[in-house]
Amino acid sequence: MFDIEDIRAQWAKQRPEIDTEPMGVIGRVVRLSALYSEEMGKSFAKHGLSAASFDVLATLLRSGPPHALSPNQLLATMMVTSGTMTNRIDQLEKDGLVARVPNPEDKRSVRVKLTKRGIAKIDAAVTDHVGVQKRLVEGLSELDRSELKTILDKCLSSFAEGKKQT
Repeated sequence: MFDIEDIRAQWAKQRPEIDTEPMGVIGRVVRLSALYSEEMGKSFAKHGLSAASFDVLATLLRSGPPHALSPNQLLATMMVTSGTMTNRIDQLEKDGLVARVPNPEDKRSVRVKLTKRGIAKIDAAVTDHVGVQKRLVEGLSELDRSELKTILDKCLSSFAEGKKQT
């Protein structure tokens, strides 16, 4: 695997006039994200879940009892199309992890609710997931993690501000 600084050095030879310093920052973030996703994916797979199904189930669990949300409420927490969300819910329902139940506030709509089986599965998966995340950052001190969160928040805020201006 090529080191990011090796890649930048190659660019410096080929295109010395361009500043590749941002490439070094973004390359590291992208590589780390891919590595983290791969490790977390292994944990999800151990529970028979994908990252997408984990996300839906975890959203329902963290919503608190009765662990039920409307499809639109679920959609608002995820960056997917309504068709993609419908497919995810259909698959989770087929697997017996969620059920569509009447919405007590609006008889024309439904809520997606965790089943007992779904609660048990996501509860175990979340416990493992948090353990994996802890392992992934254990090489960083508490101060390192705090500083990294601050820097990443600045990146996210800067990106959001840039999006507003375009």
